[in-house]
Amino acid sequence: MIRYLLVFPILLIAIIVGLSIYLQPDDLRNCNDTVSSLKPCTVVDAVAVVSGGDTNARTDEAIRLYKNGWSDTLIFSGAAEDKSGLSNAAAMQARATSAGVPKSAILLDEYSETTKQNAENSHTLFASKNIKSIILVTSGYHQRRASLEFNKPAKDMVILNHPVSRDQDWSMWWWTNARGWMLAVSELFKIIAFNFEASR
Repeated sequence: MIRYLLVFPILLIAIIVGLSIYLQPDDLRNCNDTVSSLKPCTVVDAVAVVSGGDTNARTDEAIRLYKNGWSDTLIFSGAAEDKSGLSNAAAMQARATSAGVPKSAILLDEYSETTKQNAENSHTLFASKNIKSIILVTSGYHQRRASLEFNKPAKDMVILNHPVSRDQDWSMWWWTNARGWMLAVSELFKIIAFNFEASR
């Protein structure tokens, strides 16, 4: 009985750590706030952001990257949640321009309603603007699946993962609440479904 009581917390810790590392890859984790000459901490053609979850946190991270010189182009992707109002992408653009990003530096995909569509429609923009390297920004729990979707149609593109460090739905303490577990498990099943579909 005591052995089982000892095994359970160790197993739980292993699951929490494993999910935390797996779901939120960050290619810029060893970089400073500003760019350098050493890869992957170099300038990219665009910072691409998908809406959903805490869209404001994702947008704010893209604005920070823009202001710190990582790219001179932002791409915001997401359809309207409320079809009678602005698209998520347009709302993200408004937030960025109010923070001082020129409208000319922003490209929009206003039609994507799923992560798969975010990737497909963004790649259309990449091709039209000759974009070959991006930093992909989303929430931590969503980063792995977004990366899989964006890498699927990529050929010679460089796609760097960079999840927001904290948003209203996810932080390093995600495992302390039911919503965190729901997001983690949901994403894990969606990743399994993606891999199953890709293998067919």
